[in-house]
Amino acid sequence: MFGIGGGEMFVIILVALMLFGSDKIPEIARTLGKGMRQLKDATNDIKYEIHKSAEVEDIKKTFTDLGESSVPNQIQGEIDKVKGDIEDMTGPIKRMH
Repeated sequence: MFGIGGGEMFVIILVALMLFGSDKIPEIARTLGKGMRQLKDATNDIKYEIHKSAEVEDIKKTFTDLGESSVPNQIQGEIDKVKGDIEDMTGPIKRMH
């Protein structure tokens, strides 16, 4: 990202000392550190939610693809065939009564 050299860092520290004074710098550094940690945690939470959402979408797509596949059609075809066979066998039995 940014490459800060030694001279640039010295100028930043010097300006901070002049603006805030040496007694406020540790408090500012702690606050800045906490803020950066909260930002990192929030970023990780967002990444986790995106990954979890993507996994759910993949699972939904898999079930949708399975629902649209020819497997249910093949099963229905076999069921219809068995029904036809049963009707063929029971047809003569029904006529006897």
